[in-house]
Amino acid sequence: MFQTSKENSITSGHKHIDAVYHNAEWLITAFASTLVFIIFVMQVYRIPTGSMAETLRGAHFRVRCGQCGFRYDHDFISERYGMKNTANPAKKMPIGPRSPRCPSCGYSEPKPIRSHDGQYFVYKDGKSVPAYARTVFKGDQIFVLKSIYQFFEPKRWDVIVFKNPTEPRINYIKRCIALPEEELAIIDGDIFVDGQIQRKPKKVQEELWMIVYDNDYHPARPDEKSFNGHSWKQPFENVGTAKWDLSANAPAVFELDSDNSRVHRIQYNDQQGNDFRATYAYDDPGSFPMMPVCSDLMVQYYPQIQDDSASGAQISKYGTAYQGWVCADATMKIERRIANGQTVPLVEKKCNPDDLNKQSRFRFAVVDQQLVLEFGSSVLIHDLGTVIDAAGTDRQIKPQVQILGVGQIQLSHVGLYRDIYYLSSDEDKRVRRASRDNPMVLGEDEYFACGDNSPCSADSRMWDKEGAKNNDGSYPAGVVPKDYLVGKAFLVHWPGGYRLKEEPIRWIPFPDGMKMIYGGKDN
Repeated sequence: MFQTSKENSITSGHKHIDAVYHNAEWLITAFASTLVFIIFVMQVYRIPTGSMAETLRGAHFRVRCGQCGFRYDHDFISERYGMKNTANPAKKMPIGPRSPRCPSCGYSEPKPIRSHDGQYFVYKDGKSVPAYARTVFKGDQIFVLKSIYQFFEPKRWDVIVFKNPTEPRINYIKRCIALPEEELAIIDGDIFVDGQIQRKPKKVQEELWMIVYDNDYHPARPDEKSFNGHSWKQPFENVGTAKWDLSANAPAVFELDSDNSRVHRIQYNDQQGNDFRATYAYDDPGSFPMMPVCSDLMVQYYPQIQDDSASGAQISKYGTAYQGWVCADATMKIERRIANGQTVPLVEKKCNPDDLNKQSRFRFAVVDQQLVLEFGSSVLIHDLGTVIDAAGTDRQIKPQVQILGVGQIQLSHVGLYRDIYYLSSDEDKRVRRASRDNPMVLGEDEYFACGDNSPCSADSRMWDKEGAKNNDGSYPAGVVPKDYLVGKAFLVHWPGGYRLKEEPIRWIPFPDGMKMIYGGKDN
């Protein structure tokens, strides 16, 4: 016969002693369960640095552009304020030593200057005034699935936590970009394995698009000469005799009202607006002029297309122009433009006609040697090829972006984006391996990891020392050994954190920063 839990319990016959005993038993059981959970299942980590920004942020400032109002994040580097590494001050601080630059309109905030008494000030209207101090927000707090890689192999594009092979006491977090027994080369910002480009899964790609220009945000004082060193004006410009109205009904709306006999074009002027360099608003703008040009770009907007009209975009990569179109008859098509202005059809299909009757998003991208056209729920893709140089070889030709129209159309929420760009030894002398001419060959149980904030990440590309094994011996420099994998990052559950007033604990998270951390799979 089985005993009930009540019959099986230990009792002393004293009510209060029994209560204390059973409470202690419950607490010990709960503690043991929590300990097992933390050791083998899941653990919380705080992101210490900005090496994975914008995907994951370390201590940072939340900045609202003083001109256009675009919100972005900027790194807080504690050493520049005379603080210990990864310190997170409770008091507000000015951004320094250089002022951040808006990733949309290009406005540089007033530069703070530190006086002899340690105070910060800026020059405004010819006067010296105290610099604006901002809250320093903590790094993102994430959940990490531990031990998962004891049962499953890491996938390319996973965000992994591992022990730094050169300093095994320290945990690092990066993105896995190459797997065991692969030959890796980083070329023009893209990842090639065994001579084939590695394309990012859709959700990872969505995370890694970075703003170049958002037309919904216009400066309040465009005459100031603080927009990349000059005053601001609309960076999209009519080409030739094009009839686009670039401030129709509202400053952020583009409108074309013409017959349907020819294509009208507006082109993004990268000398007027932000250029296509692989810059990160999160980083020190002092490095921006040295960054390489990124030619993987994407145009986005919401069109209203009238009868017998069409709306599209053109992106030029390595001197070849590609066009994506959506027409009023529900035709989606991708073309290549040739020297005489004619076009060569590449791929075509019908989109969902219902998407033409509502506000649907148009996107055209040249990314990872693919042409991707999206409209509403429909997607059209043309593969340029997976081998190295399949998209062309003349990397010295700057990319160009145009928006195209025929007939009567109106565009809102226009945006221009660039892809993530992994720096190689061709662009950064700190990079030691995985170049085109000297690819990295990984051995058994060896992985290669890079930070999403490519210019500011000490990762597999840069490590100059061999990794230390748990016992005698060493791992090759630049590899993450399987033995050092800790787990997979999967959720930002407590982004930043702020206080209503001056409470000692930053107990309020930013809901807009709570998100899944997407990984990937081999393509």
